[in-house]
Amino acid sequence: MKSLWSQSDARAMVARYAQRGVAEDLALRVYSSRLLGADPALVQHGGGNTSLKTTQTDVLGEQVEVLRVKGSGWDLGDIEPEGLPAVRMAPLLALRRLGRLSDEGMVAAQRTAMLDPSGPTPSVETLLHAWIPQAVVDHTHANAVLALIDQPDGEALARDLYGERLAVAPYCMPGFALAQLAAATYEAHPTSEGMILLKHGIFTWGPDAWTSYERMIEFVDLAERRLARAAPRRPAQAALPPALASLAQVAPIVRGAVSRAGAPMVLEHRTSAQVLDFVGGAEVERYARSGVATPDHVIRIKPWPLILPPPAAGALDAFAERAQAETVAFAQRYNAYFETHNAAADPKKTMLDPQPRVVLVAGLGLFGVGRSRKEAAVAADIAETTIAVVCAAEAMSRFESISEADTFEMEYWSLEQAKLGKSKPKALAGQVVAVTGGGGTIGAAIARAFAAQGAEVAVLDHNLDMAKAAAAKVKGLALACDVTDAAQVATAFEAIAARYGGLDILVSNAGAALSGKIGEVPDDILRKSFELNFFAHQYAAQAAVRIFRRQGMGGVLLFNASKQAINPGPDFGPYGLPKAATLALMRQYAVDHGAEGVRANAVNADRIRSGLLTDDMVRARSAARGLSEHDYMAGNLLGREVTAEDVAQAFVDLALAKATTGAVLTVDGGNIAAALR
Repeated sequence: MKSLWSQSDARAMVARYAQRGVAEDLALRVYSSRLLGADPALVQHGGGNTSLKTTQTDVLGEQVEVLRVKGSGWDLGDIEPEGLPAVRMAPLLALRRLGRLSDEGMVAAQRTAMLDPSGPTPSVETLLHAWIPQAVVDHTHANAVLALIDQPDGEALARDLYGERLAVAPYCMPGFALAQLAAATYEAHPTSEGMILLKHGIFTWGPDAWTSYERMIEFVDLAERRLARAAPRRPAQAALPPALASLAQVAPIVRGAVSRAGAPMVLEHRTSAQVLDFVGGAEVERYARSGVATPDHVIRIKPWPLILPPPAAGALDAFAERAQAETVAFAQRYNAYFETHNAAADPKKTMLDPQPRVVLVAGLGLFGVGRSRKEAAVAADIAETTIAVVCAAEAMSRFESISEADTFEMEYWSLEQAKLGKSKPKALAGQVVAVTGGGGTIGAAIARAFAAQGAEVAVLDHNLDMAKAAAAKVKGLALACDVTDAAQVATAFEAIAARYGGLDILVSNAGAALSGKIGEVPDDILRKSFELNFFAHQYAAQAAVRIFRRQGMGGVLLFNASKQAINPGPDFGPYGLPKAATLALMRQYAVDHGAEGVRANAVNADRIRSGLLTDDMVRARSAARGLSEHDYMAGNLLGREVTAEDVAQAFVDLALAKATTGAVLTVDGGNIAAALR
């Protein structure tokens, strides 16, 4: 591991923050914190913590000694000065006289000592940082260090490698007890440059940010060099079938099995040579279920992963049955784990969901699981880190984590659970939506509306640039797709399954308004319109249903129809006829696939400014009818112009209407001539 400290970058940050009145020592503390947080081999996703002892002016204008320590909700990789709330040192030091202090009492005492009560809650390891009498303290969960100390002889390895430079302490639950242990360990080794906390991580300290950071890098580098001395050892591999099913085929099966155990989940797939060796190992059941690499990972990935066999090509039904059975077994094991350890807990805990957060599939790789793609990616990142640590430990000896009882205590520790937040999930959290024609005005509005409800969104459009623009606004997936080409549609939906694990909702929105007097229109115009305004809907719906069936969770098909399907206009037959057929198509899906839990509905919209009804067209039509543009667009019972956002909201409402199928929702401000009767 190499130091990334740059004196020029450090000075630039000091100068930049000086303009905001931030002192030099705090600016350098932010700089070194970001260096640590930027390296996933050191910390991940809110892990680790840093601190600085300094002086600051309080509200009375007096200089007081404070601890600036990482606050809850901040990530070291992009931390700002306000992410290191100031806590008065005097009250923190006074707490050491106590023999015991509850978690709630500790948090209350720390918040009471804050200079700014509105700031983020200080780290759960605030007292540890306060009681180490060094100006700067750093803490990481460095992969290489964990690989050494997560072994049966980890203590001996650490002492042999670091000698007296690092003190070594046994594993202890974070909080007041760990702060006491760390302070006592420091006092027994006052010349130490840091501390190893077995099965947990490494601390370094020093008189300034540079010293502590350089020590961290040096000690991690020493661990990496020690690991490199062990001969690389690939896990013995189990046999794989001659041919494996594809990711796009397997992911919806896995997603369905996991989601049926509770809330809908999104998947994030990862693979590499190391991951494949790990998941395909003959002893994967042993080492993959040995525990987490560092205790706080348990709140993200649970105590162990779901392990599935290799999916043989042509045997997806058998794999699906096995995936379902193993998911049920996972939940049963988790229930037993909870009941066993909750029996000794005081106070009693409320069980979390029994759904896995990591799934290992031999021959294919791993899946991170979460209520959003972000959560799934976090789980996947931590799973990859765990694999790296376990493989390195197994190459030397054997991986060994904390005990199951300690794991339970950490997983159900209220201060750790607070890191995840308690906000109520949005209505469509964990669900995946595909929007065809998603780059246009209406399609982009639909994408935004579903994303606002927590859904992950894939935007399909024949114009990739337009798809990317719409997808960027919802942090979604952009796909170039000509929906009149069944092969392109199939490929696009496979990409959605590979990216998110599956699909829950299709908004089949793509279309174009072709016109002509029906008795005169050339066949090629009519056929072209049917390809886009009817067959494209069928291609997309068929592709969606294939995924729905693999998941076994039902699904939602939503079609963008038109008032032309109900109330034909003159010379608009080439557009209205296929739209009428699409309305019939929607109802046929409702009839044929309702027993599978598939709901099919349509939105009948009219006079929406979009790629179909452009501003130029609005001007021409309003002039032809002798109306103002406003009167033309608002020529409905409500007397208001209907927008793309109104149409988008109608699709969201239909997606949420769990007891509605085969229905048409009119969004036109009121047009009796187009009302269904």
